[in-house]
Amino acid sequence: MIKLYGFPLSNYFNMVKIALLEKGMEFEYVPCKPSQDEELLCKSPMGKIPCIETEHGFLSETSVILDYLEDISGQPALYPSDPYQRARVKEMIKEIELYVELPARTCYAEAFFGGSVSEETKSAALKNISKGLACVKRKASISPFLMGDSISHADFFFMYTMDLTLAVGKKVLKTDLLADFPEARDLLEKLNDRDSAQQILADKNA
Repeated sequence: MIKLYGFPLSNYFNMVKIALLEKGMEFEYVPCKPSQDEELLCKSPMGKIPCIETEHGFLSETSVILDYLEDISGQPALYPSDPYQRARVKEMIKEIELYVELPARTCYAEAFFGGSVSEETKSAALKNISKGLACVKRKASISPFLMGDSISHADFFFMYTMDLTLAVGKKVLKTDLLADFPEARDLLEKLNDRDSAQQILADKNA
């Protein structure tokens, strides 16, 4: 059985957890926070979470873990079978991570941890997040899911990225980042209504 290391407030942890739930895979949750302690470093060499323990050893990095889960449990599939379409889903995931999640992360100190960030940082974050979301909007074909008629890892990556990014927009940047992307807001509501997402929310609130 897979062991999943992490904690429920981590968006990357929840991306892996929801994949396990959607696929109906049994797993054991091991509470763990990022650390440079040797106990974690021997499992996740950068001390990051999530990481998983498999029968063969440990794996870290969210996108790598998702690919592994897809390889060992193909159904229900969360990547398209067509190589080009699968690459487009992975491309979308990388764009969300690089151009939405990472710029938003520069404001996490003020949004979530009682700190503050400079006006220059806020201005750059707003500019970069807006560009990133414009990229997602151009690339997406929400009908009804982010990349078409089938749900994919990109949907869950988007959901758990936007969960924190929208909070940054509201608390720090004082703007509605999806004001001109209502289709995305509707998609987020639909995704958050799924049983798997509701279970994750309950664990997070607990």
